[in-house]
Amino acid sequence: MKKLIRLGARFVIFLIADVTAIGIENLPKHGSYIAASNHLGRLDAILTLTLINRDDLILMIAEKYQKSTLWRFIVKYLDALWLNRFDADFHTMRVVVKRLRQGQFLVIAPEGTRSPQETLLEGKHGTAFLAAKTGVPIVPIALYGTEDRVVKRNLRHLKRSKVVVQAGEPFTLPPLDHQDRDQYLQTQTDEIMCRIAAMLPTQYQGFYTDHPRLRELAQ
Repeated sequence: MKKLIRLGARFVIFLIADVTAIGIENLPKHGSYIAASNHLGRLDAILTLTLINRDDLILMIAEKYQKSTLWRFIVKYLDALWLNRFDADFHTMRVVVKRLRQGQFLVIAPEGTRSPQETLLEGKHGTAFLAAKTGVPIVPIALYGTEDRVVKRNLRHLKRSKVVVQAGEPFTLPPLDHQDRDQYLQTQTDEIMCRIAAMLPTQYQGFYTDHPRLRELAQ
């Protein structure tokens, strides 16, 4: 069923998007990792299914989609997890940590939601916490062209949207600093987000446009 869903996702992407994929060789074919990407539109999740040819995907779906028949179907057959974004969802986090330690991989948007400004929002700490907790590498992913507004406009004109997806080189975070946990998580979240921002055109960099770490990465 997972392969069938991926085939369906590829067909949908083929119909509505012209995708340029860069650095896909940076996505490991085996073992645990966290793919951390920006989040511009609803097309992002479908792109995930088309670009990564593995069945051991950990996918978290926001609780607001529980009323959707399509997303309930996807959650059931992809063995995905519902995530409550507004409370500390310790149960889901424990399951994710367990699966990462078993060798699966996670796709996550550190921003936690689609960006209404169509630029990077400030990242939340969950991705850094999971990476530090498990020690698995992070692959930063930058994508653009998936903005809902743009995709809908092109569909009305029977045009395919030009989408770019770029995967950066994997990196690992230093061990969790238990003495200054909050500062550690903030610093490492900034690191993750700036690595994503460095692969985006300037107009998409949003919250991180003037961040010192982004300037370092751009040199």
